[in-house]
Amino acid sequence: MIRIGKISYWHVHADDYTRQALANPSTELAAVWDEESERGIKKAAEYGVPYYASLDEMLARDDIDAVIVDAPTNIHHEVIIKAAKAGKHIFTEKVIAPTNKEVTDIVSEIKQAGVKFGVSLPRLYTASTQIVNKVIQEGTLGKLTLARVRLSHNGAIADWLPSHFYSKEQCGGGALIDLGCHPMYLVRQFLGMPDSVSASFGYVTGKEVEDNAVAVLQYANGALGIVEAGFVNSHSPFCIELHGTEGTLLIGFPDETPIIRSNNGIPEWEKLDKGQDVTMAFDQWVAHIENGTEATDNVNIAIDLTRLMEASTRSVAEGRPIRIDELA
Repeated sequence: MIRIGKISYWHVHADDYTRQALANPSTELAAVWDEESERGIKKAAEYGVPYYASLDEMLARDDIDAVIVDAPTNIHHEVIIKAAKAGKHIFTEKVIAPTNKEVTDIVSEIKQAGVKFGVSLPRLYTASTQIVNKVIQEGTLGKLTLARVRLSHNGAIADWLPSHFYSKEQCGGGALIDLGCHPMYLVRQFLGMPDSVSASFGYVTGKEVEDNAVAVLQYANGALGIVEAGFVNSHSPFCIELHGTEGTLLIGFPDETPIIRSNNGIPEWEKLDKGQDVTMAFDQWVAHIENGTEATDNVNIAIDLTRLMEASTRSVAEGRPIRIDELA
């Protein structure tokens, strides 16, 4: 049995990952630490495990094998490196950290410690993404020219997001670094890493962080990736557009039924089977611990996600495209 220490309930999905740990037959929740003691004590009592006021004390326990990190993004560097040095396997909410330099430090420490690392990138493993991957591999659309992925909700105007999700210090940003992570890693999955990124932020509700965002990924071959995210849209479906020289694939207009049209034997719009989800990142991570394998693709995409996010935030701050090779 893999015994897990929970590092923080700051993130809105922290309970979801706890439930995944409770549902997986190979894992169990063993302890909780939280940077806010009142919240941590409450959650530890809810799940019937000990609360530790000291993270170092929790990580020193020999009977804790791994941790799930749902702490504020700005302390990921500190807590993940502590966990690695303590020899604990690590599963973390995205993003790994706000900057490429921090991620490089984290990954280096994890490799040195020899522990297993996994990152929550849930939409990478959904049925819709598997359909897109299959269409790309088959070459049905010809040379890919544009990928657009949008994810938006009304959290800022309906006021259901926790207030700390608008903290620039804790989050590193707003709609783009939170919701926009998902479209960002999907565009990276479909088109690869771009040469540069240009971004624009909107502040509809006047928060400290952006609540409306677009990033454009620019590629040497002329392709473009468009990432859209927002906290201010009430009926905006998750959607994917993939365009190429020979055809187009659409998902989410408005439902998740994929439709395709191509010069390669699909002359009219045709529905595709919705497909099936594959194993989610948490369960993959558990399997890697048990089998002594590595989540190489998952971690590489997560590393690239931070680089793309840093380039986006710098683009807004500096008012220019940011080349990926500029990042420290």
